[in-house]
Amino acid sequence: MESTRARIATNLRKGVLEFGVLGLLSREQMYGLQLAEELQARELIASEGSLYPLLARMRESGWIEPHSTRVEASARPRRYYAITATGRAQLEEFAELWGELTSTMNQLLKERK
Repeated sequence: MESTRARIATNLRKGVLEFGVLGLLSREQMYGLQLAEELQARELIASEGSLYPLLARMRESGWIEPHSTRVEASARPRRYYAITATGRAQLEEFAELWGELTSTMNQLLKERK
């Protein structure tokens, strides 16, 4: 049975994962495995397998786009993703709402008995 802490953490991660991807892509174009490694290092995903369906949904929503495919020495082709103008707008909206939400939750947690 999943612990309460693990359940809460999983639900929070699911709710913010796409914005984590947008945040990373707002800095630079990245390929799928590179995104997965960054997200795993930040403990936002457990495995890269959960990332690719999310990338497909984000592409369909117009938030990201495959920007280029590069073949590097001794490697298979890598599809690089870039954030779109729509994705940037979504990220800005999220950042504003996240600030408001965290402020409200921090205040509520300070008031608990």
